[in-house]
Amino acid sequence: MLLRPAEPEDALSVARVHVRAWQIGYRHILPDNYLAQLRPEERAQRYDFATMDIRQPMTLVAVEDGTIRGFATTAPARDNDLPYLGELCALYVDPDCWNRGIGGALIAAARQRLVEQGYRYALLWVLAGNDRGERFYRADGWIPDGMARRERIWGMTVDEIRYRRPLQG
Repeated sequence: MLLRPAEPEDALSVARVHVRAWQIGYRHILPDNYLAQLRPEERAQRYDFATMDIRQPMTLVAVEDGTIRGFATTAPARDNDLPYLGELCALYVDPDCWNRGIGGALIAAARQRLVEQGYRYALLWVLAGNDRGERFYRADGWIPDGMARRERIWGMTVDEIRYRRPLQG
């Protein structure tokens, strides 16, 4: 498996992973009719993998046998109360590749990228009810900090729980 920065031509492949992970991972959380209408072609248009601005989201992809199997996106934290933290904005693996270590490799690389950008702590938001995701993040040392929010994502209003962790030590 190769981990590398996403490139503009990766947008559709990343979007396929993103949509499929939502459709499988969130099927007991979000309505089936909503998940069924998600389209990678629409999602791919929202990515900007060409920017080199460290203030903008940066995405790493996991490539296996020439195919993108997962991705992780980091950025400076968008939360007004924690502007000095880094953020893991997204981490998704193709459901056919779950439990193969891809997510672990991506989250380790994402943490390292945030450390290289000078962050000592990071946050992430998990969809409420995403027990699989919460177990994964807790196993990686993330802990809920008591904050929750209602957010509109991809046209759907969802509840999320905030997690934080130190990046070193």
